[in-house]
Amino acid sequence: MFSASKNSKRLAAMAKTNGRPLVLQKVGENVVSMDLSNLKIDRSATAPVTKPKRRGRKIGIVITLLAVAAALIVGAQRYNAIPAVETVTVAQAYPSQNYTLLNATGYVVAQRKAAVGSKATGRLEWLGVLEGSPVKKGELIARLESRDVAAALDQAKANVKVAKANLEQGVAELRDAEAAFKRSQELLEKRFISQASHDAAVARHNKAKAAITGYQASIVAAQANERAAEVNVEQTMIRAPFDGVILTKSANVGDNVTPFSSAADTKGAVVNMADMDTLEVEADVSESNLAKIKVDQPCEIQLDAFPDLRIAGVVSRMVPTLDRSKATLLVKVKFSEHDSRILPDMSAKVAFLSKPLTADERKPVTAVQPTAIVERDGKKVAFKLNKDKAEEVPVKVGEKVGELVAVSGVAPGDKLIVNPSEKVKDGGAVTMAKR
Repeated sequence: MFSASKNSKRLAAMAKTNGRPLVLQKVGENVVSMDLSNLKIDRSATAPVTKPKRRGRKIGIVITLLAVAAALIVGAQRYNAIPAVETVTVAQAYPSQNYTLLNATGYVVAQRKAAVGSKATGRLEWLGVLEGSPVKKGELIARLESRDVAAALDQAKANVKVAKANLEQGVAELRDAEAAFKRSQELLEKRFISQASHDAAVARHNKAKAAITGYQASIVAAQANERAAEVNVEQTMIRAPFDGVILTKSANVGDNVTPFSSAADTKGAVVNMADMDTLEVEADVSESNLAKIKVDQPCEIQLDAFPDLRIAGVVSRMVPTLDRSKATLLVKVKFSEHDSRILPDMSAKVAFLSKPLTADERKPVTAVQPTAIVERDGKKVAFKLNKDKAEEVPVKVGEKVGELVAVSGVAPGDKLIVNPSEKVKDGGAVTMAKR
């Protein structure tokens, strides 16, 4: 029980707070009794729901819309992602690959070459050629000092003249002796002279005849000495032994030249030359592949110095000796056509063919890997990489060239997309795949 005077207002407030009336009962003058059953909490009643504010509702709607838009953008990007591609370069290929039985490497060698020097010993006085100079057979290349042998030649020529003059004098003496012999014989027949006088005339005549023979022999000897002197002079003249090209120069003007180059500071050869018409390729072929090669077999020769130059050749001979250390046989391939760019000691590749090539088969064709060609709308096309975009190009496919296929519509050096997917479109952006 509570005091009414002090707690009536508080009780009234509590009653108002709980939303239920309190029943007060008066017990006496100052005491009030209260029915406490109404103070029990009714848990079955739900709490009142307060309505959210309008601003919060708008923020929630905006967030939801942004999330949906982001999801749509990510999905669209995944569906329309820029395709990653790999490319291959359009190249030039030769149809000879289809007929190649065997490939070998070797070097260009001149079968006719010489180190040109002098048989005489002397100082080089004149040199008339340089590296690369073409020369003809017998052409003067260089000359040694020859004043001493030239003087000996002049002396030999003079001796020939002396011998000839002696012969003329002997002939005159013979004529006089013959005339005296005839007169003596006539006088002896008439017995105007003695037999002894006639015998003297006969002896003179025989002596004159013998002198003629000696004079003739002297001329022959003098002429032989003259030819020897000429040879000595000629040996100081260094001439080309055959038509060819000067490869290297081994001596300069002022150098001492000797046939055997045994003395100090002397040179043996003055120049080295080769006949360019005898150039061949010497290639080593494995013993296991000899069955694929025969004499007169057609070949195609490619020089490392000129990759685009393909020259026809033919197997000229096979050296009948194997290299035991390498188990190879030396095969010599002759050039069927000549080119001024071919030089000795060049590296070369030889393709041994199954048949001779026609003029069209010797020409290069544009080729690419078959995986770069696809079919779109019933047509053969390729996708060329143009900066960062794919460009659809219609192409015409030809025959196979080795592992490639001949194609027209693109140019050598173009980059084509390999195995383009359906996502690759004409004008569409592409990226290079990471390897």
